[in-house]
Amino acid sequence: MEKVKLIPPHGSDELMPLLLEGDAHAAELKRAADMPQARVSSREVGDLIMLGIGGFTPLTGFMGEADWKGVCEKMYMTNGIFWPIPVTVSVDKDFAGKLNIGDEIALVNDEDNDIMATMKVEEKYSIDKEFECKHVYTTNDPEHPGVKMVMDQKEINLGGPVKVLSQSTYPEEFKGLYQTPAESRAVFEERGWKTIAALQLRNPMHRSHEYLAKIALEVTDGLYIHQLVGKLKAGDIPADVRVNCINSLVEYYFVDNSVLTGGYPLDMRYAGPREALLHAVFRQNFGCTHLIVGRDHAGVGDYYGPFDAQNIFYELPEDALQLKPLPIDWTFYCYTCGGMASMKTCPHGKNERLFLSGTALRKALSENADVPAEFSRPEILKILREYYSGLEEKVEVKLHGHATGDAK
Repeated sequence: MEKVKLIPPHGSDELMPLLLEGDAHAAELKRAADMPQARVSSREVGDLIMLGIGGFTPLTGFMGEADWKGVCEKMYMTNGIFWPIPVTVSVDKDFAGKLNIGDEIALVNDEDNDIMATMKVEEKYSIDKEFECKHVYTTNDPEHPGVKMVMDQKEINLGGPVKVLSQSTYPEEFKGLYQTPAESRAVFEERGWKTIAALQLRNPMHRSHEYLAKIALEVTDGLYIHQLVGKLKAGDIPADVRVNCINSLVEYYFVDNSVLTGGYPLDMRYAGPREALLHAVFRQNFGCTHLIVGRDHAGVGDYYGPFDAQNIFYELPEDALQLKPLPIDWTFYCYTCGGMASMKTCPHGKNERLFLSGTALRKALSENADVPAEFSRPEILKILREYYSGLEEKVEVKLHGHATGDAK
């Protein structure tokens, strides 16, 4: 069979992974032990891993001031390459003050002391955090989780190239799910897929997600269910529970070998339209030609309109991205139609429609309320009910412990 020609990576003819291996890795890790150490946050760890595996091709490190400003304002770097969200690392003033331009530092995971990378410091600069938030998130509201993430950054950004030394715990913790772009591309080639739709997920798949996925499969060769395994906001369902749900759904309700599931290590930024574009950029690097963009993609609360993340794709210059969006209208279960439908296909009124959302499902399950059969497949509800039942047991044990004086 003739080898399939996949879509090229974003802004490059080839993937540009920055992760060192073998002797080069051992030598750099030894050098890193004698370098000044900067602690990096969970978000920065995820960005480093994506730089390491080539998910952020063609970036070579953390952005300097001109690129940071260009990305915030116009979504373009100084080299003319489209990029929608700044990729930066920050340190406090005291640490930055001890560094000279050209110095090398080690970037250390603040949670487990793992040396993630080395970095050559080419720039030191302070940023206007409100400026970044207003452009990227369209708000400066501190209640927005993405805004809070930026505001919690340290005072000084460092710009410069990195050599990545670790993928943290992801390869072992999510063995069989966590993938590099080279690995997903190899599977696409093996299966002969030329067109691949990516489905971004941070929640278990309810019937609406399933409907989006099957629409995409009607017009592409394969579906890549790409799950976030980095940090979520409080209340979101943990990755391991979500993975079990999705695996069960794929097993029972999709054609064999029509779907590949994978995981990636970023923390959610909840940047709505801008994050949809970031999802598109790195999905192209993973080999996808299309990104499913449904209602309120990567949104949170009421900060974005339900279809802002679709509309932003049509505001881009034609050459910004090769990957194309698959925009899908508001979906729901229609009792008169007798199945899943959208605003484009269903003529019936709102009283005939059951609107499905991860938020509504989480609320019902957490309150042990009835969930309509049309909301989610029974195999998925069983897994989720077991998860929420376990949470209730933990709460009861904790409360009992405090009530009897047993808590330590």
